[in-house]
Amino acid sequence: MIEFQNVSKVYSNGTIGLKNINLTIKKGEFVVIVGLSGAGKSTLLRSINRLHEITDGQIVIDGKSITAAKGGELLRMRRDIGMIFQSFNLVKRSSVIRNVLSGRVGYHSTLRMLLGMFPQHDVDLALKALERVNIREKAYSRADELSGGQQQRVSIARALAQEAKIILADEPVASLDPLTTRQVMDDLKRINQDLGITTVVNLHFIDLAREYATRIIGLRAGELVYDGPASEATDEVFSHIYGRAIKQDELLGGTGH
Repeated sequence: MIEFQNVSKVYSNGTIGLKNINLTIKKGEFVVIVGLSGAGKSTLLRSINRLHEITDGQIVIDGKSITAAKGGELLRMRRDIGMIFQSFNLVKRSSVIRNVLSGRVGYHSTLRMLLGMFPQHDVDLALKALERVNIREKAYSRADELSGGQQQRVSIARALAQEAKIILADEPVASLDPLTTRQVMDDLKRINQDLGITTVVNLHFIDLAREYATRIIGLRAGELVYDGPASEATDEVFSHIYGRAIKQDELLGGTGH
């Protein structure tokens, strides 16, 4: 599904973001990426849809190189990749359903989207997506009237309305309280299981990684230092990933402790 082939990223200031990454993420997996801040988690995640351009190597999705894709081909490939951000990335003064419908922009002309001319099929998709994350009743509320957890659910619904085959979530629960964190993670896991959407999530909290992931990828200073089943990710493994003993807040984040 997603293949990293000798992928490296060096930023313009000389900082190494990724160093010779080789890995394959299979269709339908729920993968969690862990590591210290600056370890390369966001760089790896955002390189999949080319929000970050890599320096060397290539990334292949469904047998096609997104690294080499241009123009219409790149747009079509990106259409299959939904992105969920820590800050939600919603148009706060717009309605919830308009935010969800923005996931359909890759399917229509720019003029049609500017005029808000969405066909009924798209509206039905948006409402169904909101129902899947249990906030259909908020469809015509303004996004800025929602709680943080509800706003993140809107961003998940946007990816569903996009009909994404891959969902990338960059620290999606970092700004949420413990109860809401679990609700959002439950939504992501349920969607992954019910729809078979390949899901790749950056997380800071270890217990969440263990609980929700089928597979954990550990990064340290841009290098891949662990890749294995969540069930085998012991405290010793995490100490190796982090390069030090694990702190309590890293272990227990999102559990209510």
